[in-house]
Amino acid sequence: MTSEDIAVTKFREYIRIDTEQPQPDYEKAYKFLQDYAKELELEVKRSEVIPGRPMVILKLQGTKPELKSLMLYSHIDVVPTFKDQWKYDPYSAHKDENGKIYGRGTQDMKCVGIQYLEAYRRLKKAGKKNFTRTIYFVFGADEETGGQAMQIFVKSQDFKDLNLGFTLDEGLASEDNSYKVYYAERCVWWVLVSCKGSPGHGSRFIENDAGSKLRKVINSFYTFREEQKARLENSGGKLKLGDVTTANLTKIEGGVQANVVPDEIKAYFDVRVTPTMLDEMDGHLKKWCSEAGPDVTYTFLQHGLIRTTTPTTDDDAFWKAFSSTLKQENCKYETEIFIGATDSRYLRGLGYRSIGFSPMNNTPILLHDHNEYLDESVFLRGIEIYEKLIPNLANVEAENEP
Repeated sequence: MTSEDIAVTKFREYIRIDTEQPQPDYEKAYKFLQDYAKELELEVKRSEVIPGRPMVILKLQGTKPELKSLMLYSHIDVVPTFKDQWKYDPYSAHKDENGKIYGRGTQDMKCVGIQYLEAYRRLKKAGKKNFTRTIYFVFGADEETGGQAMQIFVKSQDFKDLNLGFTLDEGLASEDNSYKVYYAERCVWWVLVSCKGSPGHGSRFIENDAGSKLRKVINSFYTFREEQKARLENSGGKLKLGDVTTANLTKIEGGVQANVVPDEIKAYFDVRVTPTMLDEMDGHLKKWCSEAGPDVTYTFLQHGLIRTTTPTTDDDAFWKAFSSTLKQENCKYETEIFIGATDSRYLRGLGYRSIGFSPMNNTPILLHDHNEYLDESVFLRGIEIYEKLIPNLANVEAENEP
């Protein structure tokens, strides 16, 4: 029987730690990472900006610690599972006869955290353990519920002490032979629209009713939605999903019983705004609510306004090191705007460079889905890529400091 690569063993150990929201086992995860740090001779620090939600920082001191550092970021938590819909227990890290490793977090994103560390293990074993810049392996706490810990962490002294220069964070799997590389992400707008009107008996034609106003609001949102969908479909492949704005009705509240016309109906919309459309989208919301009638208002439950993108041209030293490494590894890649939200939005919002990259090609996108898995061979290939990326990024010369 062929022995399992230690990287795969570590990956499966990490998957078996149940860090499912809303009650992740942070203590077990911290102990695992603490022991990992000791094994690899890395310094470890626990930064608890929110009680009970640790940000775990593993440090490898650079030969020139005064230079801006490299942060290799991943998050500990995973989304909930419906265990009756899984082939195997999502925390068993079952590996089938074809090398598919099943488990919550195999793609999103425990794979990447382990790939960073196992790439360093291989470099260290080869005698390559001294890099110009300090490297921080940072494990975030609660990305899957909005990243409140990261939002606070970036304002803390512990974060300032990192002296950050460049970050790698998560991306998505790619179903073809290329890799996805994300330099920005769409802004999350969770919009609550309130339509107030005259109540009355359900048998009458009530004037100024809330339902008619809601219909106009929904029609406006979905007309816009179809326009954006057509832009994407008619672009001939020039636009990706992250280049357009999506809008979806997700929840409706209102009414007291079936025969009473309500005095208020609330509708919730999940809007993901591409960075170039922020001002335009704000104008749309004002117009749509105004056109729907009196007493139609909107508020934001989330209102991201980050326009900042990470440079993807060779005059940026970190991007040049990143992209040239992928080319040297014969990795085809496409640069895109991330369709969802990651903790990198808090970094980019403060002007820090961050690239989203999860080295998973020829892989179905299964994050947040039932039966999430990652093929062992894809996982190991990702480690090989990080073996080249980490030293190339950590050794970017001082004269090229952005």
